[in-house]
Amino acid sequence: MKNTKIIIALLIIGLLTNAIYSQDRDKRAQTGLKFLSVSNDARSTAFGGAVTSLEINNSSAIFFNPASMANQTNFATATLGMTQWIADINYTYASLAFAPFDGDYGVVGFAYTAVDYGKLDRTIRSGLGYIDLGKFSPSAMSFGLSYAIALSEKFSVGGNVKYVYQDLSGGHVVGFNTDGSYQKKSFDIDVTAFDFGIIYKTGFKSLNVGMNIRNFSEELTYIEESFQLPLTFKIGASINVMDLIQMGDDFQKLLVSVDAVHSRDFDEQLNMGFEYTVFDAVSLRLGYIYPTDEQGINAGIGVQQELAGLRMGVDYAYLDFGIFDQVHQFTLNFAF
Repeated sequence: MKNTKIIIALLIIGLLTNAIYSQDRDKRAQTGLKFLSVSNDARSTAFGGAVTSLEINNSSAIFFNPASMANQTNFATATLGMTQWIADINYTYASLAFAPFDGDYGVVGFAYTAVDYGKLDRTIRSGLGYIDLGKFSPSAMSFGLSYAIALSEKFSVGGNVKYVYQDLSGGHVVGFNTDGSYQKKSFDIDVTAFDFGIIYKTGFKSLNVGMNIRNFSEELTYIEESFQLPLTFKIGASINVMDLIQMGDDFQKLLVSVDAVHSRDFDEQLNMGFEYTVFDAVSLRLGYIYPTDEQGINAGIGVQQELAGLRMGVDYAYLDFGIFDQVHQFTLNFAF
């Protein structure tokens, strides 16, 4: 039965991967709802996004590869975080994951992301000038349900289904009625999207291999233009280097991870990440993405501690974005 499930999972991955590679690769930077591409976790950001093959084992895995929460050992985990993105855009996100019956029947999770684009001036043309109509606040959000299960000691699979919504106008004024009142039109859009991922433990030391596909959905139409979500396929590998030099992991770990990224929105990239952890309590992280136009070195730190059966962690990430603002990200993790 387990072999049958594994074969089915691989077939799904194969079909979705074929769909990605069969797309028109001559088009770039033409996807919509781009907020789905921003990293919702400080650890992942500091890692340069190279987390596809990592066994995260908590609810933050929902934002990357849901399969990596399949071996969650705690009954419940939670993640809360905030990202101060470029152009004064702010992201807030939260996730929960539950592993009832010791995870024998899988792990169920929920995730939420909200985007605050700030306040913009609302105007409308009038004659040779314009009329100031005050401020408006564009917004976006996504809410998803996740499930992951370990089909064997080496093979885990997981998936997300999420509802995505964006409103760029808040009821925009587009003209005048004959009585002088304003004509308003809504410029919102919504869609259901899917993510799917797997993790395979090779059996050689701590070497893991992972794959995921994110933001798979139907094509959308906004006013008169059609577009697709930022569909992305990743395949990666990771290992604790200390295993190779026969040093015990009770004191220190040096996790190295590499992801190859194939996106509908840009050319292929290579994500690389490093994490040095001491006493399973303090972690220093470094990440790099190549090639990019503006994004530079990623770095971060994480601290975790267990008190009275509650494990808590705080992660911080810094991202150099070239001519844009520097990005700061904070994440809190809890395990019960």
